[in-house]
Amino acid sequence: MKDELVNKIATIRRTAMSELTNIADEDAVRELRVKYLGRKGIIQSLLSEMSALPSHVRPEVGKEINELKAFLIEELDKKTKVFLEISREEIIAKGRLDITLPGRYVKPGHRHPLRTTMESIVDIFTGLGFSIYEGPEVETDYYNFEALNVPPEHPARDMHDTFYVEGGLLLRTHTSPVQIRVMEKERPPIFMIAPGAVYRRDSDISHSPMFHQVEGLLVDKDINFGHLKEVLAVFCRKMFGEKRDVRFRPSFFPFTEPSAEVDISCVICQGKGCRICKMSGWVEILGCGMVHPLVFKSVNINPKKYTGFAFGLGIERIAMLIYGINDIRLFYENDMRFLEQF
Repeated sequence: MKDELVNKIATIRRTAMSELTNIADEDAVRELRVKYLGRKGIIQSLLSEMSALPSHVRPEVGKEINELKAFLIEELDKKTKVFLEISREEIIAKGRLDITLPGRYVKPGHRHPLRTTMESIVDIFTGLGFSIYEGPEVETDYYNFEALNVPPEHPARDMHDTFYVEGGLLLRTHTSPVQIRVMEKERPPIFMIAPGAVYRRDSDISHSPMFHQVEGLLVDKDINFGHLKEVLAVFCRKMFGEKRDVRFRPSFFPFTEPSAEVDISCVICQGKGCRICKMSGWVEILGCGMVHPLVFKSVNINPKKYTGFAFGLGIERIAMLIYGINDIRLFYENDMRFLEQF
């Protein structure tokens, strides 16, 4: 049995050498590789036959098979290299490749200014103890409006210019739905921010159909407006400089009560008055307020036991102030002259 298998190995080697000599192209090399070295190839078949041999002769026969396998791999690799070189020379001869030309320089990439701005904002709030949450960009009317105290026909819906899609769904107009989803699943205390893309039917130098927001929520016992003011004042000064003046103006949002807009002293003119701040010395950067009791009731949180505040800011708005950009559309036009400045 041993001698029969050894003779078979020698015969296979002679046959393989003959076939290697007559190889005409790279396809033939691949076919031989599968024939001899494939999972169902000749070498695998020889290894299977070894199981019938007595244990004391298996090492000797196994060595013969391994030597044959190594020989085949080496010879097939040589043939592959030869045909690759021939193919390369044919391409050069046909003029499709000029190896004398210098290589094309590929410029290294870097973070987009919106990504840099978002990361800076997220870093500040996570440093204050907030956790990051995400949610779907295609939302239901309930999560995007109704659970946030914006029922059908509410005039606040006019400000959102919503993109509606099939099946009664819509593209979220803010990241506030993430707050509802988190409050449904988790009990206070809740310290969260929700960064992400949002969509509204609006387009001009200060509005884009797609833009980005970071919304935040803090819910616990005995939270008041003073906590809200301190957190946002810290954020503003970390983002725009420690000497930045911050003010809160009364406003209205259906999901908070009381509500406020937050302004900072203009980063362009330092509060002296310019075109950017419309000569007021102040620029608006975000909205905020104490969570409305009806919002708490929609997620089964007792508003008599817990209070909280929420805030939302636009990433593009912050980036435009930091970099002195006066047209939001520049962020999305992929103009290299613009992007190379960052």
